[in-house]
Formats: sequence, structure tokens, C-alpha cells
Amino acid sequence: MPSVVPKTSTRIGVIAGAGRFPVLVLEGAKRAGCHVTVVGLRGLADRELAARADVFHWAGVARIGRWIRILRRGRVASVVLAGSVRKTQMYGRLRLLRLLPDWTALKIWFLKVSDKRNDSVLTAVADEFARHGIIMQDCVKYTPEQMAPAGVLTRAQPSKAQLADADFGWRLAKELGRLDIGQSVAVKEKEVIAVEAIEGTDRMIERAGGLCRHGGWSLIKVAKPDQDMRFDVPTVGPDTIANLAQHGAKMLVIEADRTLVIDREPMLAAATDAGIIVLSCRSEDRIAT
Repeated sequence: MPSVVPKTSTRIGVIAGAGRFPVLVLEGAKRAGCHVTVVGLRGLADRELAARADVFHWAGVARIGRWIRILRRGRVASVVLAGSVRKTQMYGRLRLLRLLPDWTALKIWFLKVSDKRNDSVLTAVADEFARHGIIMQDCVKYTPEQMAPAGVLTRAQPSKAQLADADFGWRLAKELGRLDIGQSVAVKEKEVIAVEAIEGTDRMIERAGGLCRHGGWSLIKVAKPDQDMRFDVPTVGPDTIANLAQHGAKMLVIEADRTLVIDREPMLAAATDAGIIVLSCRSEDRIAT
């Protein structure tokens, strides 16, 4: 994957959710010479984006029609989705009053998708953008240097038992991804402790720690077999390591070239300090045991 993005004068948009990734996308797009309009999702996006974007507007997480109007006013022809949104916000009591969705969001949620899995919903959102002349791009287009390389990324090497768990969990996580249920599974001694669903990886890690109080388990987090790189790309960073350390994990297994590693050096330093091994594998390679 190239490490340098060609210079361009393209106007792009960024729909910014939570986390540091939207900042990295903005920085990468600016280095590429782009004019960047950022739509910050209210209550999620980093306020730092407002000072660094060429154009910045806040919008609600369920105000998709407003996202599109902002981008069209800015003559934006392509957009990147970056950052996380907890899907659990879409459920619960009085959700319509809390989220105040506009007509576009309601149409997508209730009329345009046959089920509410991530790929179904996000593909419908991308289709709605395209209907208005805005093409959704791969979210990693401007941050290729953030993708995980292959190999053991920490100094400590996995044991034979840990490699066996990684191989066991890898196949299960891939199947979860194929079904668009989740991307992560927690494993110890070839036993599944927890699987990721709507709650997201962080809460799944907390649940795994509660179920395996003696620790020593492994988290396997992979891309879907047919991963759409426009959205829902697996992402890890220093916060992931802190959460794993707090809940007793001893190894993180990710997929090379298809996982975003935010702030790689600080993340790996934190992993070393916590005694957590980080193993990055390619999908086509069977993990050696």
C-alpha cells in the first residue's frame, strides 16, 4: 500500500464520529492538498477538527439530510466516513426524541434497508450520498500509513498455546464478520469467552474480563471476508490496549493491511508495558502453531 498520496485540489468531505481517526484523515487530506469540509457529529467528534478544517459544521448523528446539504453547499463530490458511532444509540426508550432524525435518516432506517446490520445501513447511506452526486471513498484513502503491517509487532513472542488460540479464534471471527455480526472474539485455551455484537469491541472486552477473571485470554479482531473499506474497518489504538490490560488480556491479534492502528508507536509501547503481545496476520496465511 502506498505511503504517499498524490497532490490534488479535490474538495472532500469528512463525516467525523468519535475518536482520533477523523483528525488523522483530516491531516492526511490536507497533506494531499485537499480542501476539507468536516461535518462533526454532535457529542462525538473532537472539537479540534473545527479549528483545522477548511469548513466545519456540527450535525446530529441522525441528521443525514443535513450532512448532504452541508456537503453540497461546499461543492463536495466525495466523502469519507471516519470515527466511531455507538450503534446502541439507535435503540432504547424515546430514541426518536433523543436522536431527532430527519426525513432522510428515517427513510433509510425504515424503508431502505431489509435489516439493521452495519453493512446494510451504511451501504444505504452511501447510496443516498451517491444519489446526490457525492461518492463515498475508502476511509483509509488518506491514511495508508496507519494500516497494520504483518508480523509480531511487540518484542515479546506468542507462546505455542497463544498461537493455537489465535488460529482457533481467527476462523471464528472471520465467520462472525461474514455474517456481519461483529469483528472480534475473545478466546482462552480454544474456548470462546465472548463474541462482539452490537455493543462494540470495548464493551465486549469488559464482558470478557468479567467472565475470565484469571486473565490470560486473547482478543482476535479481523476484517470481514468481503470488507468494504469505505466503512466499519477494524480499528485499534492505545485505548484498546488500556482496556485489554484492565481486563486481563495478554494478546491482541489483528489483520495486517486491513486494520487501522491509531498512534502505533504509543500503542505498542503501552502493550509492552502491559505485557500484551500484538500479533498481525494476513488473511490468506494460516497462523502457525
